[in-house]
Amino acid sequence: MRIAINHSTSYSYGKPIMTAMQLMRLTPRSSASQFIRRWRVEIDADAKLDRSEDAYGNITHMAFIDGPLEAVNILIEGEVDTTDTGGVMLGIVERQPAQLFLRDTALTEASSAIKDFARDASSAEGGDLLAVLHKINSDLHENMKFDVTATNSSTTAAEAFNAQHGVCQDFSHVYIAAARSLNVPARYVSGYYLRTDTSDQDAGHAWAEVLVPNLGWVGFDPANGLCVNDRYVRVAIGLDSREAAPVRGAQTGGQDEALSVSIRVKQGRLMSQSQS
Repeated sequence: MRIAINHSTSYSYGKPIMTAMQLMRLTPRSSASQFIRRWRVEIDADAKLDRSEDAYGNITHMAFIDGPLEAVNILIEGEVDTTDTGGVMLGIVERQPAQLFLRDTALTEASSAIKDFARDASSAEGGDLLAVLHKINSDLHENMKFDVTATNSSTTAAEAFNAQHGVCQDFSHVYIAAARSLNVPARYVSGYYLRTDTSDQDAGHAWAEVLVPNLGWVGFDPANGLCVNDRYVRVAIGLDSREAAPVRGAQTGGQDEALSVSIRVKQGRLMSQSQS
């Protein structure tokens, strides 16, 4: 499948900023499940843009922006050809040992309720790890309510699970906490998802990957109750949402910042050529 992505992030300021730095994890890598046909990162300001990689192998861009500026716009645009590999991540870059992804963070620490939930899933499936992971995925999808008003970027897995409300970030944090409580390495993934109901989205998507013996890393999306397939574009990984955040930054000067994000994810056109 070919997926076309247009991702615009706009900042405006009541009082101009003097300088700003933006760290962007917005560029995907090619792997067995996705081929990056074209991709570009643009900033409509006087800026130096340095491309690098972080400790996880995520492609990063650091933007050093000179002001004064009342607005900054970041545009990400490209096309990706995807392949359904049954949720198994093949040909991906690994910079860290798998055991690192057993480490809890403030956002992914499992509460006693999450630990009980994970143990119940394990007991119900007789300890079959793959079946357990599928059950955790489906149970979270069925029992937690997707609600964009219920949580924020600092909401923990324990808080979201207790409320049984959240967005894809929260579903992923709870899934990761449950998996790690069973001693299964798990990590957060940020990227894009081609929805069937609309092309326009207010934010990118997030899901989890867990390490399954004899399979490798497998992607699970509890917000949609799915294993990752060819409707997903994988961009960045981390222990939690903060480490895989699409954009993080700081500035000097500026007041009354306003942020606007516009994302369009749609199916691109596949061109075929025949000979006669």
